[in-house]
Amino acid sequence: MNTKPHVAIVGATGAVGREMLTCLEERDFPLSQITLLASARSAGKRLEFRNEELTVAVLTRESFHGIDIALFQLAAVFRKSLPPLQRNLGVSLSTIHRPFG
Repeated sequence: MNTKPHVAIVGATGAVGREMLTCLEERDFPLSQITLLASARSAGKRLEFRNEELTVAVLTRESFHGIDIALFQLAAVFRKSLPPLQRNLGVSLSTIHRPFG
């Protein structure tokens, strides 16, 4: 994997997504690029990261192309459909969820 990966945060406008963004910034996580993804309702919103305003893009099937690491916390229904997609694209998957939820 690239030493400075392209990172995506899915659900970037939600509480968990914003916390992930904050953690990456506070820890000065080495990355080459960050992509913020969310639902169509949140697309176009702007969030700050490392003193730069980033525009949130809508999550689509093509969203993981070129992404090395994807971070997200999603409802169980989405967790079932995204892993096969990320495996096909070769992106690392990291999700936070309740194991018994």
